[in-house]
Amino acid sequence: MCGIAVIVCGIKIILSSSLHPNFISAVPVLEQQTLFSVDDIKAVLRRRGPDSLGCKKVLLRSVVSSLCGGEQDVVAFVEDEDSSKGEACHMGGGVSKEFIRELQFIGATLQLRGINPIVQPLVDVSGNILVYNGEIFGGIHMSSDSNDTEILMQHLGLCCSHFSSPHNKSHTSGERQSSVPELLSRIKGPWALIYWQSSSKILWFGRDAFGRRSLLVHWPTKEDPRFLLSSVSPLASVNESSEGGEIAKSDFWEELPCGVYSLAIGASGTVEDLIGEVLKHDWTDQKLKDLITWERTSVQPKPEDLCASRKVYSRKKDSPLTPSIPMESKLASTDYLLTSLPHRVMIALQKSIMRRTALNTIYQATSVDYTNKCNTPVAVLFSGGLDSMILAALLDKCMDAKYEVDLLNVSFDGSYAPDRISARAGLKELQKIAPSRRWKLVEIDADLLKLTSETKLVMSLINPASTYMDLNIGIALWLAANGDGCLHDETGNDDTRNRVKYKSVARILLVGSGADEQCAGYGRHRTKYRNGSWLGLKDEMKLDMQRIWKRNLGRDDRCIADNGKEARFPFLDEDVIRILLDIPLWEIADLDQPIGIGDKKILREVAHLLGLSEAASLPKRAIQFGSRIARESNRKNFGSNRAANQASAGSVTIYGNNS
Repeated sequence: MCGIAVIVCGIKIILSSSLHPNFISAVPVLEQQTLFSVDDIKAVLRRRGPDSLGCKKVLLRSVVSSLCGGEQDVVAFVEDEDSSKGEACHMGGGVSKEFIRELQFIGATLQLRGINPIVQPLVDVSGNILVYNGEIFGGIHMSSDSNDTEILMQHLGLCCSHFSSPHNKSHTSGERQSSVPELLSRIKGPWALIYWQSSSKILWFGRDAFGRRSLLVHWPTKEDPRFLLSSVSPLASVNESSEGGEIAKSDFWEELPCGVYSLAIGASGTVEDLIGEVLKHDWTDQKLKDLITWERTSVQPKPEDLCASRKVYSRKKDSPLTPSIPMESKLASTDYLLTSLPHRVMIALQKSIMRRTALNTIYQATSVDYTNKCNTPVAVLFSGGLDSMILAALLDKCMDAKYEVDLLNVSFDGSYAPDRISARAGLKELQKIAPSRRWKLVEIDADLLKLTSETKLVMSLINPASTYMDLNIGIALWLAANGDGCLHDETGNDDTRNRVKYKSVARILLVGSGADEQCAGYGRHRTKYRNGSWLGLKDEMKLDMQRIWKRNLGRDDRCIADNGKEARFPFLDEDVIRILLDIPLWEIADLDQPIGIGDKKILREVAHLLGLSEAASLPKRAIQFGSRIARESNRKNFGSNRAANQASAGSVTIYGNNS
């Protein structure tokens, strides 16, 4: 996981109403008191990227050239943060007057791939600058020893200097050059980036089509006329109010909607000003565009379809696969399983996890101490529920048995929290199907009343999200990613004095996000089905997938990454999404059936294939309820669960409640 940012000063931003209907262009001011400093941004980015931190500036000058009849031009210089002289990327003669504006790029790196250490921002010989937070799992060739940022920089440097490239050809090869949007549309995997294309004076920025990596934006205002992009909000965005409570500047930052954007910088017609016009560009890859629309062809079943589906599921459920016979033998001897829909989903998920955990691509050279200690490169955010059990079981198939796996479990009610109970049961089931693996259940116990400083930190991490539900989820995720707890004592002794303290050093954390949205795991899905039948269910699931970037993923990315860990989402792999969309909706879920059977039916069948018969029947529990943090938060902030329920506590804005 990396932290990236850019700070644009002194440029008048032009933004269309379609991108921001209430935007009013602010007059650029070079020197002005602001809510937080560059050092504040560096501090929070460094928590995300502990391996290195770098900074580069691009100085922009509006130049009136006497040689060109007084026409204006824009020239750019790249300089290191502490240097006083810049290297000219483009110069013109006859300069008579110039006004300096600047773009400051910041990159903090958690390096997980590549054999050579990387320090961002990267600058190439043409003066192009890249800060990148993401992985390339397809679309661009990556060798096992390559680094994503370096490879992407090479490809970006070959892009044409225009928004689209119908006729642009390389001078050397004669092949058509890609535009930046075309290149980014091809990438499979999570990403957010900021890229300065020197030849065109265009700042490119954006995030992947599902928003799996955070990128926040501050559009210029009268109070702060800077244009800002950052992976995360600085701590200074949360201030003490006059009433003594915490107030977040929740309207300062916005989640940047998924997509590719450009800021083209040019002369304004007056020598004092530079202007930058922001445009949003369409995705160009047809397969990606099909995924974004999230349409499936088979939605409403015929009666015979439902009858046949239920008979097959009943037969599998009554005769589940057991771990006593090797899984490979069962699959080989049962032909229909090899072509069954659950088997297709299982294989797609296994490949997704393999892409995200292949150990020959995991970089471990930044710390000799880390390399010597780490026999646990990957951890799982673990409740013992259906999704995390599937991830853990498939992870076992993707890594050599010599590696240990940390199962990270958070509880605000000790051994009594539902997620703690199911996690311990899940550990036993995993040990049955994978006895040669050492599974380490890391039990992370917390008391909400003692998390004062941590709560303030998480409030800045979830920003611009601002409800108690967001805060509760954020705290639970932050604690899980931190990995500081005790190893589960399998003798059943819960005496805290004798428990072995343990802190997970795994840098990759598998998370089950996207499973509920795609497989009808939420209670509201059942309500929509009851009120609107199959079409109502389909529309609700589509809505969930198309807003997951704003409601879930940005927040979750920021809370997990703050610990120098990287969240990876196997259920949100492009190939997994495609396969789930290709499956008839009634095979994904059958909400006429009871909870624990019909919801996420396809994943319950996958669990049976993996020998996880107990996990296959577990009901859905959100982390805030399974860990019991919601109950503790309700008591702390509303006095009781009943009062919280009456106030619809989950949707209450924290800061409005305190002001």
